[in-house]
Amino acid sequence: MVVHENTSTTIEDVWVEKNKKALQFIEDATTNAGEIQKSLLSEILSRNAHVEYLRRHGLDVNGTHIDHRETTFKKVIPVITYEDLKPDIQRIANGDTSPILCSQPISEFYVSSGTSSGNPKLMLTTEEQAEQVWFFRSLVMPVMNQHIPGLDKGKAMYFTFTTSKCSKTPGGWIARPALASLFKSSQFKNLLSSGDPYYNYTSPIETILCEDNYQSMYSQLLCGLCQNDTVVRVGTVFCYSFILVIRFLEEHWTLLCNDIRTGTIDKRITDPLVRQGIIRAIALNPNPVLADFIEMQCSMDNSSSWKGIIPRLWPNTKCIETIVSGSMSKYIPALDYYSNGLPIVSARYASTEGHFGLNLNPLCKPNEISYTLIPTMAYFEFLPLENNDISVNHSPNGVGDDRGEKRQQDTVVLADVKLGQEYELVVTTIAGLYRFRVGDVLRVTGFMNKAPQFNFVCRRGVVLSIDADKTDETELQNAIENAIIKHLLPLQASLEDYTSYADPSIIPGHYVLYWELHSFGNSQAVAPNGIPSSVFEDCCITIEECLSSVYRAFRVAGKISSLEIKVVKQGSFRKMMEHAKSQGASISQYKTPGCLKSIAMVDLMNSMVVTSYFSPKCPSFVSGHSVSSG
Repeated sequence: MVVHENTSTTIEDVWVEKNKKALQFIEDATTNAGEIQKSLLSEILSRNAHVEYLRRHGLDVNGTHIDHRETTFKKVIPVITYEDLKPDIQRIANGDTSPILCSQPISEFYVSSGTSSGNPKLMLTTEEQAEQVWFFRSLVMPVMNQHIPGLDKGKAMYFTFTTSKCSKTPGGWIARPALASLFKSSQFKNLLSSGDPYYNYTSPIETILCEDNYQSMYSQLLCGLCQNDTVVRVGTVFCYSFILVIRFLEEHWTLLCNDIRTGTIDKRITDPLVRQGIIRAIALNPNPVLADFIEMQCSMDNSSSWKGIIPRLWPNTKCIETIVSGSMSKYIPALDYYSNGLPIVSARYASTEGHFGLNLNPLCKPNEISYTLIPTMAYFEFLPLENNDISVNHSPNGVGDDRGEKRQQDTVVLADVKLGQEYELVVTTIAGLYRFRVGDVLRVTGFMNKAPQFNFVCRRGVVLSIDADKTDETELQNAIENAIIKHLLPLQASLEDYTSYADPSIIPGHYVLYWELHSFGNSQAVAPNGIPSSVFEDCCITIEECLSSVYRAFRVAGKISSLEIKVVKQGSFRKMMEHAKSQGASISQYKTPGCLKSIAMVDLMNSMVVTSYFSPKCPSFVSGHSVSSG
C-alpha cells in the first residue's frame, strides 16, 4: 500500500475522498440546475460583453440586471448553425487575433470528424475549456465505481489512438481532433502516471501517441494481452474502434502469440519509442504459458470460436466502456457476441463542441441509455421538434436546402423541458459559441433532481431523401436490423458495417445501401455468391416495408425506384476510414457515416462493389396518402 510522506493518508484514501466530492458535485449541480444555468450564462455574457459577435447583434449587457440577461440574450442573439459562424471562425483561423467570438485567447482549433455533414468543422477552444473537459472526465469513474465495484482495483485495457496528424491553419493555429488534443496534452500524460484508477491503462503513453495505426494497435494489444489477468475493464471511445481492435486481433493473434512466447517484438514495430514503451510496461520476458493459453482461445476450430473472446482472454473484465448510443448502436450485436453479454457502459455524451452529459445509470441496457446534462458545462437551450422537423431535407446530390431549417426558433431552457418531448440541442459555451445548434436530437426520458435526462435520438440532417420523403438514421437503422434478423442471421451472416446514399443518377432516384458482410467467428467476409440472391432481395423488401408511409407511397406512385443493396469487398469500410483519416479525422473519433454526402466517398464505395440486388416489388401501402404526379 502506498502512503504519502509525512502522513498516514493512503492513495486509496485520496481517491475515496475525490469520489465523494465528485458525487456530491453531481448531486448539487443537478439539484440547482436552473440557477446554475442562469449564473453561467450571465458569466459568459459579462466576460465576453465587448466581443465583436455579440456587439454586432446589438447585445449590451452592461447595466442589464442579471435576472434580465437571459431574456435579452435570447431576444437579440439568433440561433445559428456552423455555416452561420464559419466566416468568423475562418477569420480567426487566418490569423485575426481581435476578440471576435471570445475574450479569452484561443489555444487551438478542434477539427470534427465530418462524418455527419460530409465536411470537417473547425471549432476554436481555450485553455479554460480544456480544463473544463478534464474536470468532466473526472466525474466518470466515481459514477461507474458506484455501480460496478472493483474497477479501481485493476487496469483498463482502453484503446486510445492519436493517429491523425495535426495541421496548422493559415494563421498558425494547431488544428486537430479534440481527442487527439486531449491525449497529446501534458494533463493526460500526468494522469497516466498519477495513480488515478481511471487512467491506470495497460497501454504506455508511447503506444497511444504513435501515429502509425498498425504499430499503435498492435503494441496496445500486446501490452493488454501480457497483463490480461489485471484487466478489469476494456474499451475505446466509440465502439466502432473496439470492433476494429477485435478484427485486428483475429488477423494478427499468431504474431502476438509469437512475441509473447519468445519475449520479442514483431519487426513491423519500428518506432523506437513504442518499443521502449512496451519494454517498460511489460518487461517482455518469454511467457510460453500465456502464449499457449491465447493460442488455445483464438484457434478453436468451430463456428463460435470467437464468441465470448473478451472474457476468455481477459477473465477479470467487468464491463466494456464505449459509446454505443446513436449511430454506434448498430455494433451492439457484435459487442455482445465477442463479450458474451458483458455490461456495455456508455458513460458520457460529448461532441467537438464540448462535453455535456453523464450516464448516471451505467449498467442500463444500451437501448435505455440516458445522459444527464451537467449544467456547469454549457448554457443549454432546446428547440422543440415535431416529427416533421427532425430532419433537414437534402437534395439527392447531397446538397442541403433550407426548407424547415430555421422554422423553429423558440427555445426552451433546461428547467422547462417536458418528459417525452424531442428537442434539438442548442449550446452557448465559454469558448465562443452562442446559441449554436449542435445538430443532435434528444428525447427527455426523466430527471435527476432538477436536471433532465435525455436519450440520443439521431443526428439532425443525416437523412436520405429523393423527393418529399425523409428517412433519418434511426429509421433506416431499425429497418436494416429487421432485415438482418429475419434473413441473414439464420445463415450465420451479419454486417461488418453499412452506409447509404440517395442516388439521383437514374430517374426516378433510389436509396442505395452499401453492405460489407461478416460471419461471426470468421475473420473472412461472407462471399455473396454463398448466399442466394433471393435472400438479399428479401432484405431489400423487408427494409422498404419498415420505412415510412411517405416513402412507401412514393414507391407505389413510381416517384422513387427500387431500393438497392450493393455488397462490397472485405475491407471497404476500412478504406473509407483511411480516407477520412487522410482528411484529418481521428480513429478514436471516427464514426461510419450513416449517409454519404461526399461524392468522393460514393465513388470509393462504388469502386468496391462486388454485386448488387434490387427490391423485387413495391412495399405494401395502405391508401390514404395523396401523392401528386406533377
